[in-house]
Parts: sequence; C-alpha cells; structure tokens
Amino acid sequence: MRMGGSRADELRPERSRAFTFWGLSPGLALVLALVGVSGVTALDNGLALTPTMGWLHWERFTCNVDCMEDPENCISEQLFMQMAEVMVSEGWKDVGYEYVCIDDCWLASQRDKDGRLQADPKRFPRGIRHLANYVHSKGLKLGIYQDVGTLTCAGYPGSFGYYDIDAETFADWGVDLLKFDGCYAKDVKSLVEGYKYMSYALNKTGRSILYSCEWPLYMRPHQQPNYTEIRQYCNHWRNYGDIFDSWSSVKNILAWTASHQKSLVPAAGPGGWNDPDMLVIGNFGLSWDQQITQMALWAIMAAPLFMSNDLRNISPQSKALLQNKDVIAINQDPLGKQGYQLRKDEDFEVWQRPLSDLAWAVAVLNQREIGGPGTYTISTTALGEGLGCAPACLITQILPVKKELGLYEWTSQLKVRVNPTGTVLLKLQTFQQDKFPKMSP
Repeated sequence: MRMGGSRADELRPERSRAFTFWGLSPGLALVLALVGVSGVTALDNGLALTPTMGWLHWERFTCNVDCMEDPENCISEQLFMQMAEVMVSEGWKDVGYEYVCIDDCWLASQRDKDGRLQADPKRFPRGIRHLANYVHSKGLKLGIYQDVGTLTCAGYPGSFGYYDIDAETFADWGVDLLKFDGCYAKDVKSLVEGYKYMSYALNKTGRSILYSCEWPLYMRPHQQPNYTEIRQYCNHWRNYGDIFDSWSSVKNILAWTASHQKSLVPAAGPGGWNDPDMLVIGNFGLSWDQQITQMALWAIMAAPLFMSNDLRNISPQSKALLQNKDVIAINQDPLGKQGYQLRKDEDFEVWQRPLSDLAWAVAVLNQREIGGPGTYTISTTALGEGLGCAPACLITQILPVKKELGLYEWTSQLKVRVNPTGTVLLKLQTFQQDKFPKMSP
C-alpha cells in the first residue's frame, strides 16, 4: 500500500486491496504504552526453531466460496478435513509437514453479538473449534488467517479494535498459528502498533500460537523495515507480494531476495524466518525443472515450507520432490542460518547455505530460458566462504537426482550440468585433515 494511493495491484493483483484508513483509538494506544509493546516485550514462545512446515490454501484455492458450484474445492470445513486426512495417510506428516492452514475467506460477514469472530455458518457448520479438534486428532496443527486492519484483504471483518478478543477466540478454538495480513490499515504507525499488539495479545492467552506476519511487506513502501524489531514480535514475516503459479513469479521472488539479502539474511534464525511465500509445486504453472528450483532454493533460504496445492490430486513426481528427506533436512538444519546468493555469472547463479557439522548446501541455478543444458564450473575454493572443501570434502548431489560426486580437495574444480530454469542442489561435507584421505575426484 502507498499512503495516499494503493499499492494493492502491484503487490498482489489477485486480491482486491482498496485500502481504508483508520487510526488507533486513544484507549488502544494507551494500552500499548502500558504493556510496553513499543519494543520492550520480545516474542519468546519457543516456536519455529526451524522453518515451519505445512499446507496453506491460498494460492491453489484462493477465495472460492461457491460450494454449490464447486463443493470439492470451496473454502469449507470439508476441504481442510480432507487435507488433514491426506497429510497423515500419504506421508506428509511423517516428513515434517504439520500445519493445516486456513487463509482468507473463512469468515462470516459479521461478528456475533458479543463481538467475536465467527466462521461462515454454511461452509463451516460446526465451527472452527470442531475443525481444530479434528486436525489435532490427526496429530496435526491448525492455522488461521486474520488482518491487522478493519477488514481482511477479501473484505471480511478484520481485527482492528478487537485484538484481545480475537486472540482469546483463537486460543479458545485451539488454533496453533495465526497468519496476520496487513490490509485496511491507516498508516505505518497503526500498522506497526497493530502487529506488536497482536503479538502481545496472543502471548497473553497462554496458548502457544505461532505468529506469521506481513509487517515488512506493507511497511517497505514507506520506510525500511527494522528486522531486529520485527523479529521480537513475529515467528516469520513476509517481505514480498503473493506468489503465483508461474516461473516468472518464482524468479522475481529469488531476484528480490538476492537484491535485499544483506538485510534479510542476518535477521533469520531459530524462532524467526523470512517467508518468501508458498510452494506451488504440484500445480500447473511450473515445469519439472522449475519445481526443482523452487524446492532447492526454498531450502537454501531457510524458508517456511507451506505447500499450496491439492494434495488429493498430486503427481507422484511432485509428491516425491516435496517429501524429499535430504532437501527437507537442509531446510530444517538446526544451525538455523539462512543461505544467500554467492555469485551471478551471466545465466548462472550460485547460492549457498552453511549447515551444521561443517557442511554446506550449494545450489547452482541456470536462469537461461532457451537452448539445452548448460555446464558451470566453479573452484571449490570459492564455496563455503573458502572453508567448504578445506582441506577436503565429500560432495553429494541431492537434486535433480541423488548421487555421490566423490571426494574433492580445496583447490578442485567442480563441474555441474544444469537444465534451463533448473537447479542442481549439492551438499558439501567437510572433514578434518586427520580424518580425511588425500584423494581427488
């Protein structure tokens, strides 16, 4: 959004974002001052020690509320119960995907007589508490969506003026994650105060509720986000507009992230992560190589892994990619450091991420969109900040297919062949001098 003019179509053209401006009430401003939400209270909920994994409805199912015409795909109790069932029966839970998340359009058009939010009675006839109980019975967790402003982005009741009662309602229902959007806020001040206050309100309930913010996304058009401050209040945060089911969208997110990595990378770590948005693997817009690229680079970026696809109807190939335990292990690495773009050489990009146990993940992306596979050669001296193969390392290719590439010394040349718009994902395991034989590939 732009104060005095909407940035809505530029950021998220698929949602209507006609911004309405409202200020904080004097009472709310006073409460914020009294509870110290101006920066004293830090988020310490013990959650998201590694990037969050789960499923989120928005990109694939958007705001489809027509259950008469499209009962299998509308935003309803049935959709989320079915996804929960599939997440358990098809192995998603076993590899780490644990949140089933509702996005916008779940709400009734008005609050109840006591000012509490309520789900649409036709699409969620038994309410959110019943859905949460069902999801919990499967060993999973439930996420829900709300907005810092007066309305959600789709025009349903927002949380402005109701932060405490909404937090209490979510805790009452058994919600485990809140995605808090940023439409219909007055200005930067009310946006920031609202995000801080909801963090406080969630913690005050006594229930562990992971807090997913869009604070920097809405703040950046007006001033640079303070990630030290944002991290005090949010478990992860969106920086860029909604992802689309297209290569251009994935490519734009990667380019934007690389251009801002100096401020993004230091902010990430256990308990707080940069969120480049949903995985669209298994949908319609990405080729196989592009699906590999998204999975590989989201692992390098230590991104929350929220799939937005139809798990009831997904190809075995896409399912295997999303459930690849070696890639997930890179994403979930306990060292908790975000990767970054190391270099860009014409069509090729090299990204790397430090891992625990003296290891590194390296992704080589071929941005070329014409012709056949390209070969890229890099000295192992350049990888891992000069430490990746010092004095020697074992290199394993993880994607597109897993294979051992062999033993490399510090001054070796690493050569990979990468399909257009595809990525080769590697893991470098460094060994100490006294434990590694002197061998070259």
